[in-house]
Amino acid sequence: MSVQNQVVLSLGSNQGNRLENIEACIRMLNRHTGTVVKVSRLYETPAWGFESDAFYNCALLLHTHKPAAELLAELLAVEQQIGRVRSESEGYQARIIDIDIIACNDTVIATETLQVPHPQMQERLFVLLPFQDLQLQWIHPVLHKNVKELIQSTGDTSQCTIVSELQAPMSGFHLDRLNYIAIEGNIGAGKTTLVHKIAEDFNAKMVLEGFADNPFLPKFYKDQNRYAFPLEMSFLADRYQQLSNDLSQFDLFKDFIVADYHIFKSLIFAKVTLGEDEYRLYKTLFDIIYKEMKKPDLYIYLYQNTERLLSNIKLRGRAYEQDITAEYLDKINRGYLDYIKSQTDLNVLVIDVSDKDFVKNQEDYLMILEEIQRKL
Repeated sequence: MSVQNQVVLSLGSNQGNRLENIEACIRMLNRHTGTVVKVSRLYETPAWGFESDAFYNCALLLHTHKPAAELLAELLAVEQQIGRVRSESEGYQARIIDIDIIACNDTVIATETLQVPHPQMQERLFVLLPFQDLQLQWIHPVLHKNVKELIQSTGDTSQCTIVSELQAPMSGFHLDRLNYIAIEGNIGAGKTTLVHKIAEDFNAKMVLEGFADNPFLPKFYKDQNRYAFPLEMSFLADRYQQLSNDLSQFDLFKDFIVADYHIFKSLIFAKVTLGEDEYRLYKTLFDIIYKEMKKPDLYIYLYQNTERLLSNIKLRGRAYEQDITAEYLDKINRGYLDYIKSQTDLNVLVIDVSDKDFVKNQEDYLMILEEIQRKL
């Protein structure tokens, strides 16, 4: 299940330098609105529904956490920033840039300000042909046809000519050079959310820790002394089995693997939660397992300060986490940082996200990707 909305936008321009307008719009959307994952070829098409200069048109796939209504408001702001001035007069008009929401997931939206899928998309080749270039497995939720079938049944006979290729902004990030990325962080650091975003944006296979299924976890938070050892042993066994299975079965249709944990986190948490004798036994077993594990090509640690961690934990509302103390989180943070300092054969990247929100702020997300790119 996707955590981001998969939105198809149609872009058009028939005033000024049409190519520059389109390219500037794509860059602005990717920098401020959401991740522009795919971009169609650029088409020159006649003005539709009125007499004017020919348009340049394209389509793009945008990944965003924003709901459609909020996205629409941002798109109108982008149009205005690029220079579009909307007239009060009725009918179609020439414009420096036009951005339309064509589809949002496979949902139907009908409000006073927004209709999705776009009610006239099936009648417009300048929308359908670029949409087809995106090669999405999308079915019109009302007409129950895919894009190819919509093209075959449309009555539009306009001449749409391919002008050039366009590059998606994300093509500059080469995360697929790595076979395996592990993203770690303290409780509430946002590592799983980041893994979801990267996997969706870069066609990666996700490996997510199944912490919610561990029967010892709620008991541990109520009585740490009693349940620490069975909890840590259970986690170690589960992590070993999951990583061994997932890393040995590489998906040919995915570019790389991104996980929201590394097996070494077992030792970090065990050192904090176990007594001296239990930890000594635990480490003996861990060392045997660790030798067999595949090491990530890049190990990313998301650092969050304790105050922010406590706020995130409260917001996500898991009942068994609400009694976690600042002292416990501080110990986990120190454990991770001490571990990172001790590693000489692990490719480590520490990113401080204490003042970042890579869900709501696209620029913060791009900052993380740029940090990874520099590390590459």
